[in-house]
Amino acid sequence: MSSTAVTLVLSGGGAKTAAHVGAARALAEAGCVPARYVATSMGAVIAAALAAGVEPGALLEQLPEVGRRGVVRDPLAPVQGLFLRSLLRPGPFRRAVEELVPARRFADLALPLTVCVTDLDTGELLLYGAGGAEAPLVEVLVATCALPIYFPAHQLDGRRCGDGGLHGALPLGPAVRLAREPVVAVDVGPGFDMAAPGAPASVPAVIRAHEEATGTLMAEATAAQLALWRAQPGRPELIYVRPRVERSATFRVDRVRQYAEDGYRAARDALLRWRART
Repeated sequence: MSSTAVTLVLSGGGAKTAAHVGAARALAEAGCVPARYVATSMGAVIAAALAAGVEPGALLEQLPEVGRRGVVRDPLAPVQGLFLRSLLRPGPFRRAVEELVPARRFADLALPLTVCVTDLDTGELLLYGAGGAEAPLVEVLVATCALPIYFPAHQLDGRRCGDGGLHGALPLGPAVRLAREPVVAVDVGPGFDMAAPGAPASVPAVIRAHEEATGTLMAEATAAQLALWRAQPGRPELIYVRPRVERSATFRVDRVRQYAEDGYRAARDALLRWRART
């Protein structure tokens, strides 16, 4: 089977981004070889690990345990309440990123990676890595995962930075500037098609309200970017992969194997449909 180069775009989505690992396996089986990665939030951590040469199977073995160690609640939450800096401690998450990604510089990666980060003061979309600014890889990955309320803002180049998904959970905007080949976009971010949670989630009402509001904005942004891509001629061909996505599953690290399997099936089916058209 001859190989086909693609740009692989990976969305945010917390634990659900394990679907990207399954999608990577489906791409390999179909002879699709990533020429570059464009990613945001936890999808950027997955992309960095893959771009560093970590095999999908090995990455999936790491995710459940490393993910559990990375999601640690701040013990002061019951005392400080609304004055708390963030619900989760950034230190354990940073160590989890360092364990998942063996590289420390963008230059150490085997494939180009572009990571999207949001400037929390200006709303500007910041790009790091290929086609963007330079900064230590782990610092950028921590910044792009710093979703407000869960993690505190992270400093990059003197800017207060946060989750890249705030600007677009599926970073198609940067991809159109960088891609020279067909684009495979794997989307496990918020959408209006999400299923009910796999199990009841014990989330306080105020946090659930925050999730719903942020998710609605992200879902609308993704829908607008997809519509724009499809409406404008001359853009690279888009293979859109949408695995089954559950609500309230951002931190369901106990389900990463199921999410990986969902990603594999969705990517395999999307690639089969694409091959049939071409």
